Amino acid sequence: MAVFRLLWTGLLIGVMLGLAGCASWLPQAAADPVYFTTFEQARRAIESIEPGRTRLEELKGLHLDTVQQPNTVVMSYADILRRVMGGSVLSKQDLAPGIVQCVEAHDACRGLEYSISSIHKDRIGSFWLDFINFKRETVTSGWRFNALVLSVDGVVVYRSWGGQPEVNLVDKQRNPLGPLQEIGPAIVTNH
Repeated sequence: MAVFRLLWTGLLIGVMLGLAGCASWLPQAAADPVYFTTFEQARRAIESIEPGRTRLEELKGLHLDTVQQPNTVVMSYADILRRVMGGSVLSKQDLAPGIVQCVEAHDACRGLEYSISSIHKDRIGSFWLDFINFKRETVTSGWRFNALVLSVDGVVVYRSWGGQPEVNLVDKQRNPLGPLQEIGPAIVTNH
């Protein structure tokens, strides 16, 4: 009996010590850009483009080519029209001069649309409460940057940028019934 108590106590101590490090068992996800590590780096790269002077070949030196920024959308003239005019009541007089130059150039007009981000999702809290679906907390942090560069005959005529310099979201899910929480909707939808 004493041996059984000693084993039981040892098992409980082992479980308690094991639970202390369980937070590292929680899922994590990250999506990082190929080159830029901060929102400011991406902003400075776009702002260094001089409309009317910078050539498309020079974008590679700024790490803004489609190889170094693999999620870049290469826009056709029709894509650009949908983006800048897109069913609105804007006239050419309402548009920036570079956009007007691009629109008037028709098929000589090309666009690059950048969506660059660094997003990290970390689940925090107790592994066991998360695992059995009683309590899940996910912290999403990072930044998102987007930019539009228009060119005519290989020369940039317009550039703009925007985005979220800081993303910080906390998603808390609490399920008082834990793993049984999802049974109710399953029963209702099956009948």
